[in-house]
Amino acid sequence: MRFLIVTLGCAKNEVDSDRMRALLLADGFSETLDAGDADVAIVNTCSFLASATEESVEATLALAEERSEGVRDCPIVMCGCVPSRYGDALSDELPEVAAFVKAEDEDGIVGVVRDVLGMDADERAELPKTLRTVEGTSAFVKISEGCDRFCTFCAIPYIRGRYRSRAAEEIVSEVRDLMEGGVREVVLIGQDTGVWGCDLGEGETLASLLRLVAEAVRPYGGWVRVLYLQPEGMTDELIATIRDVPEVLPYIDIPIQHCSARVLRAMGRSGSPEELHALFDRLRSEIPGMVLRTTGMAGFPGETDDEADELYDFISEEGFDYCSVFAYSQEDGTAAARMDGQVDEDVKLERTQRLIDLTEQLGFAATAQHVGERVRVIVDGVEESEDGPELIGHAWFQAPDSDGAVHIPYGEATVGEVVTVDLVDSFCYELIGELVEEGE
Repeated sequence: MRFLIVTLGCAKNEVDSDRMRALLLADGFSETLDAGDADVAIVNTCSFLASATEESVEATLALAEERSEGVRDCPIVMCGCVPSRYGDALSDELPEVAAFVKAEDEDGIVGVVRDVLGMDADERAELPKTLRTVEGTSAFVKISEGCDRFCTFCAIPYIRGRYRSRAAEEIVSEVRDLMEGGVREVVLIGQDTGVWGCDLGEGETLASLLRLVAEAVRPYGGWVRVLYLQPEGMTDELIATIRDVPEVLPYIDIPIQHCSARVLRAMGRSGSPEELHALFDRLRSEIPGMVLRTTGMAGFPGETDDEADELYDFISEEGFDYCSVFAYSQEDGTAAARMDGQVDEDVKLERTQRLIDLTEQLGFAATAQHVGERVRVIVDGVEESEDGPELIGHAWFQAPDSDGAVHIPYGEATVGEVVTVDLVDSFCYELIGELVEEGE
């Protein structure tokens, strides 16, 4: 029996889909990428924003339509954030779906799939040692689930629950297995990675976890990257670990959302322009050559023209290497959705586009500054270009699937290899590199 998995949303959903894939493969199912060949289709949904929910529902309905036009009976299972957020109401709204699986119940996917297919349970199946099937050179590794911050604009705590750290031993074991399978970079992710260990024993911190993961990747020449740090999570211990442990990349991702002290308070967050400037000045001073990514939000309820200008000026002054920009979305069930002063859609989009134009200008310039450097690059794949095949990889300052890539003329290198490259040109967020022969 063949299954199709459609994954929507962030890297955390990619990890969840991979766990479900591993469980189904271990139970004897096989995977197909063609809906026409599938016996069951699994849609792993995102519901962080209303637009993401709409996309998830549309993708599900498109599958249902494709199924009805085909000759193969293919029940649909909807998993992840949409079922977690909307619960029992979905069965009436989406009769096309055979089963709904909340995020916390996804490890029971085999039983759900067997049930919708009318198959008996198979008690003989053995669980794989690691619930991953990664074949690429980089792998996301979830270190926690849920969030305790309850930012007023965000529904994640209601969808994913309270914060729960994953055990260090389990994380390190998964990292070792991934490295043995050919992965060369692990990217640690969670809703709030900086507070990892807060619900575990004394001394369990993100910094201590990073040192353990670094030891696990060291024999393979691997890299460790961590995403989704909050400003409050940048402790002295963590800064020193990023600076002093070679395997931990000096790539810091800190979503600020805004800089105005008033707007941040309304968001349920802390900080001010002065505090954030001081933090970034300290990071650049203590971790020379580091790369900094952030996230900004435009049009939060009550945001004035002056506060929008304040965020624009702050981002311009900091000159972030990478910055994602989002327009505020009025999400059901959140405190911000009930606030007075909802910003007009046209104004939100105008403020968002102005920030995007600025961040692209800054990001393109930051990328160009790497031209002339000699760097190590992980080869991720091979693609066809106008000039023939080329190697596609990424350097330490490029997070996979986020920050552009290094394009290298096809040469004596294989996918998964870490090669030395001279960066000779750039365009937008992309870089052109030339392979360096050993000994040069």
